[in-house]
Amino acid sequence: MKLNVNTDPKPFSQLFGILADGSQVLAYEISNSNGMTLKVMDYGATVIALKKTLKNGKVVDVVLGFDSLSDYVDSYSLPSAPYFGATVGRFAGRIANATFDLNGKSIVLHQNNNRNALHGGIEGFSQKRWRLEQLKTDQNPSVSFSYTSPAGEEQYPGELKVSITYTLTEENELEIEYKAFTNEATIVNLTHHSYFNLEGQHSSVFEHELQINAAEVLATKAMIPTGELLPVHGTEWDYTNIKPCPEAIDTTFAVNTKETLVATLLCKENSLKMEVFTNQPGLHVYVGGNCFNQIKGKENASYHSQSGICFETQNFPDAPNHPNFPSVILLPGDIYFHKTIYKFQSI
Repeated sequence: MKLNVNTDPKPFSQLFGILADGSQVLAYEISNSNGMTLKVMDYGATVIALKKTLKNGKVVDVVLGFDSLSDYVDSYSLPSAPYFGATVGRFAGRIANATFDLNGKSIVLHQNNNRNALHGGIEGFSQKRWRLEQLKTDQNPSVSFSYTSPAGEEQYPGELKVSITYTLTEENELEIEYKAFTNEATIVNLTHHSYFNLEGQHSSVFEHELQINAAEVLATKAMIPTGELLPVHGTEWDYTNIKPCPEAIDTTFAVNTKETLVATLLCKENSLKMEVFTNQPGLHVYVGGNCFNQIKGKENASYHSQSGICFETQNFPDAPNHPNFPSVILLPGDIYFHKTIYKFQSI
């Protein structure tokens, strides 16, 4: 699987750092005609900056991250890795006991979250170097990467070829499209892991307001889904009407929609709104960003447990172990397709 390169990327790329094996990591920056800019690097196909101009002319970077490659690498050794801006795979979320059955065969994955597999394993897609495939800089500029995960990587069956395209539209949308193909039956569940803060790097999202268009959440025990869906009405997870962001949340909402609005984040301080659209059945919402005073964030920020909020559009965690959940199985000849949009508007 290869995309066509139709633009010379050199004027829009820069060296972001060098990995321990000596390989160079490049960052690419694109901008739309409104001045909104996206910066993404090939390590983890990771978003490292997303800047929007406010009505008052101030420019705000609405995603958390680091100023150096070494900080991104080191962050995976923190007590709880933040996965700032990363592409997560092969499987986002947890798989209980790092095992599942596929076509009558028991698959045993690497354990990296107590006894479970989390976000693809010990070294998932977020820590791989992706290949630049296309950089488009005219109207609706975009940058595309690909990665081929060999059969057996992190114990997952089948070779998986993945592509991701980030597009900045003229409507101030960050559009993310994923495609994946396999040569053997496997499971796939990809997501984007930016932490958003519409005030920038130094505040708390507790001052933001949140609305989620979901009637149910996944019931969990020790962070693992039980297979049951619970109604949100009258519970702490009821965000059907807009209200302040929670101080802590780590919950999957069953949105059961198709490229429709699933969440809204509102920041009155900056008169800025972000809307989330997706074709995925799940929306995992997580407030966090803590770097345990070990690594400074962008602008020398000291990130804490309310620094940002993630909207991880995806299938359900532990789906391979729950027949009643939407299937995450990808077969040879089929295409995994996932589309998510983060849309920004002044209010």
